[in-house]
Amino acid sequence: MDPLLALRPWEAPEVTSWGRLPMNAVDRRAGALKLDGDWRFQLLPAPDAPVSDVWSSSYVPGVWTMQDTDDLPQYTNVRMPYAEFPPQSPAANPTGVYERQVDVPADWAGRRIVLQVGAAESVLLVHVDGRPVGISKDSHLAAEFDLTGLVTPGERTVVRLTVVKWSDASHIEDQDQWWHGGVTRSVLLYATDPLHLADVTVRAGRYGELRVDCRVRDTGGALPDGWYVSGELDGQLLGQDTEFDRINAEDERVSDFLGEARLRTTVPDVRTWSAETPELYDLTVRLHRADGTVADASRHRVGFRDVEIVGRDLLVNGERVFVRGVNRHDFHPLTGRTVSYDDMRADLVLLKRFGFNAIRTAHYPNDPALYDLADELGFYVVDEADIESHDHAHEIADDPRYLNAFLDRVSRMVLRDKNHPSVIIWSLGNESDYGAGHDAAAGWVRRHDPTRPLQYEGAAKLGWADPGLASDIACPMYAPLEDCVAHALSGEQTRPLIQCEYSHAMGNSNGTLADHWAAIESTPGLQGGFIWEFWDHGILQRVNDGRPVGRGGAGLYEGGVAAPGHRWAYGGDFGETIHDGAFIADGVVFPDRTPKPVMYEHRELAAPVRLECFRHEGIVLGNHQHFRGLDWLTAEWELSLADGGTRTAPAELPALRPGETAAVPLPFELPEDGGEAWLTLRVTTAGDEPWAPRGTVVCLPQVPLRAAAPKRVLPVRNRSVEVDADGLLLHPLLTSAPTLSLWRAPTDNDELGGTAPRWRAWGLDALVRKVVDVRQAAWSVTVHAEYASDAGVVRHTQVFTPVEDGIHVEESAELPDALADVARVGSVFETVAGLDLMEWYGQGHWESYPDRAFGAPVGHHSVPVDELFTPYLRPQESGGRHGVRHLTLSAPDATGLTVVLDEPRQVCVTRYRAEDLTAVGHHDEVVPRAGCVVHLDAAHRGLGTASCGPDTSPSYLVPPGVHRWSWTLRTL
Repeated sequence: MDPLLALRPWEAPEVTSWGRLPMNAVDRRAGALKLDGDWRFQLLPAPDAPVSDVWSSSYVPGVWTMQDTDDLPQYTNVRMPYAEFPPQSPAANPTGVYERQVDVPADWAGRRIVLQVGAAESVLLVHVDGRPVGISKDSHLAAEFDLTGLVTPGERTVVRLTVVKWSDASHIEDQDQWWHGGVTRSVLLYATDPLHLADVTVRAGRYGELRVDCRVRDTGGALPDGWYVSGELDGQLLGQDTEFDRINAEDERVSDFLGEARLRTTVPDVRTWSAETPELYDLTVRLHRADGTVADASRHRVGFRDVEIVGRDLLVNGERVFVRGVNRHDFHPLTGRTVSYDDMRADLVLLKRFGFNAIRTAHYPNDPALYDLADELGFYVVDEADIESHDHAHEIADDPRYLNAFLDRVSRMVLRDKNHPSVIIWSLGNESDYGAGHDAAAGWVRRHDPTRPLQYEGAAKLGWADPGLASDIACPMYAPLEDCVAHALSGEQTRPLIQCEYSHAMGNSNGTLADHWAAIESTPGLQGGFIWEFWDHGILQRVNDGRPVGRGGAGLYEGGVAAPGHRWAYGGDFGETIHDGAFIADGVVFPDRTPKPVMYEHRELAAPVRLECFRHEGIVLGNHQHFRGLDWLTAEWELSLADGGTRTAPAELPALRPGETAAVPLPFELPEDGGEAWLTLRVTTAGDEPWAPRGTVVCLPQVPLRAAAPKRVLPVRNRSVEVDADGLLLHPLLTSAPTLSLWRAPTDNDELGGTAPRWRAWGLDALVRKVVDVRQAAWSVTVHAEYASDAGVVRHTQVFTPVEDGIHVEESAELPDALADVARVGSVFETVAGLDLMEWYGQGHWESYPDRAFGAPVGHHSVPVDELFTPYLRPQESGGRHGVRHLTLSAPDATGLTVVLDEPRQVCVTRYRAEDLTAVGHHDEVVPRAGCVVHLDAAHRGLGTASCGPDTSPSYLVPPGVHRWSWTLRTL
């Protein structure tokens, strides 16, 4: 029997590897033979099932779950997808066998030959020409195997990779993501000289000091005499650290088989690295033989920066920085876990454009190229080990059988990523309780890399003030904002508080984000956090057969919407019985990377330029960066008048250092008509940035210059208003008269947070209107109606009055005390078909809600009605615009209607009734109506993040009692 199979490593947590080379930070991608492409493939029902003579093909890198096999993706959040307890795996255990022939270059004769498998999920067994080579676990780090004695240069060899899907390792890879199986990153074959660099450690501080530690080995065993290393940084030679050599010799640390050398230099006038100024230097380290010839070389991008914790502040280069972060998985809607360099760059470019400066690699080390890009583009990275035992967290945390796995995964991550300046914090994993395994791993990291702090959310069970050995940072998950503030003000805080997850982006969500940042920026001890998460993990699925589209699906989605005949699949859509539904759709972008409205909210909260206030002498403008001036930006003033359009003027940004403010003159003379006026500064990039071309909008800070004057409504006495026998307004452009609305299609937060079930229990989704009284006055009509709910009767009054060119509607609704916290109070009506364009004055132009409106500036906006709706993966309330003063719905021939509101109100115009959205589970199932469904709300509940985390704050709830609102309907 195959000795690797006889070992049954998929049920042996003590076995983390066999025959695998130590992890190191020497990048061998350049010059390697890339083995990506089609491999011979067969999928076995279990790892010990016999391999047949029948082969298909599978693309590497890739997951077989997305490549037309019968083993399809499955999504669970906390639960394991099978019943077996750790370390067992199910008997039905899909196992992929990959095989291909490789021509080993003849000029590799006499060289060391290494196979690198970038990542495999979850246990990898390697054979070459039928001979066992090694075993590796950890689905998100590379495994390397020395093939020097097993292959012959100039000849063809057969490489077989056997990948077992379920294993003891699966129990500590229980992350909130799709379960896949396969070889998910590139496979390389490379060669080095027998005398080679085994590892390189680079430490570069903000004052220009550089230390490079090299470890040298020879595959022949003993190192040859006379070897040495040299280094060059941007053309500057590094000096040999002779004191290091002397001390090693005196301490008898010199070895016959392991060489150590240290290089040093100090760079004058060093350009420091930060997320705002990602300055990099090119370092080349060379290993020489005694005659001076180069045996090996390693190249690195070096960023000079320091990370430290002083008191309760996390400092980068001595500055307290705000962490504006997002959690990010390796994900793609066509390839699952496999992402290309271009995909990763697009991810980070988009995040950079929307004000994010930090990434948590949730919940495992990401593809190596991501860290190169983070170094280049400027991101602070919390690098997280591939440890999450969510379903069995308590049992595994102190299980000695898993101790080696904890230490192995954390240490290998650190060894791989330690030279990246972007990595400022190491994370020991996620949602794995807290036990001896974490402390053991923490001890290793503190010894190996004292230059960075550690964090681990699970240590918070000991308290934020003293989370034990495992965390230098209090990094709670979805802690209520008031608790965070109270902790910072308590006098007991001993370390920075940076939430590892604090705002959950599931569906129409991320309410109160502005409240969080107002508290963070004004409360010493609070430094930010990471939104969960970047992606909606919707997999592109064919509707006709229910299978993933796979690699050939490019072009079958746009603007967040899948093409006809396709949809974004979530948990349960592939026929699995154990799943967690749409909880996988919780990102700030759609599966095709289209930004959700919350991205604009975040962009303004992270604005580097702020308009602090308006004073009579001018505008106070501030630089809210940590390290950079404003010279990389340009700007333009925009004056928005409620009744007078928009004016523009060039703006000259003052020379401000970080944190400074200056008064600038008001760029416009305000007209004397007394109308509402807002001033916006459109800030754009002055030149091309690595993440944005010249002219890219960076932020749109805004201040009010003048409030609206009170509105007067004058009735027209020689006209009447028509209503039917039930007191419903009759109007030629309305197909459904305005009635009371207390219901919205529940958001994911409403459903999972428990408010939607309560609303249904009250009967708010099926209220029946009963007319009580219709009174005709000389020129107005008053209608009293009641809506019975299980929590009491809601009394609704409408007064219709004719005015010039239209009808004025005054409304009131009295909610009984038992109806506390409803979705909305307002009017809903429907229009005739053909009104396809909405123009409005208010906040926009993207979707906004009462607790997510900071990033929607007031102004004149125009959007086709079909584009007002936001296509969240599970249809729900969407398309709202906050603070609308007046709106117009028009047809191409300029006919239509206008609504003027008594004060800024929440408005929603789409093609869908609430019941249309509630009745379906996917966007492709929603059928738009011909006309417009219009909601005018006196009050609208905030969104919150209650699907996972705090609900909206009390100030954004809709209380019982009397609500009053009025509006005027005019015909164009």
